[in-house]
Amino acid sequence: MDLKDQLKNLFPDHIEEPSKDENIEGSDIWLQDEPIICKYEKRKGKPITILEGYNGATEDFKKLAKEIKTKLSVGGSFKDEKIIIQGDYRDKIMTILKDKGFKVKRVGG
Repeated sequence: MDLKDQLKNLFPDHIEEPSKDENIEGSDIWLQDEPIICKYEKRKGKPITILEGYNGATEDFKKLAKEIKTKLSVGGSFKDEKIIIQGDYRDKIMTILKDKGFKVKRVGG
């Protein structure tokens, strides 16, 4: 008898709810046909990664920025229809976006 069976015996009226992790995978962010441009720059001697070229809703792009920042545990901001991430994380960001279904184009370097 595993833990789930024991819990069902203790709480027979309990209804299981889907976890929040499953809802994140089926994200409601609009996917576009054109690729998102991922480029690298240095500002004041510090490396940054810039994502631009998303033509969906601004709120969706902000959600995407927040999700990238939390997954990578880095700082960043959303300005002028661009996501600015502190550090050179082009490869990691590109894999995150490709897993979500976006097309990504690497520019520079």
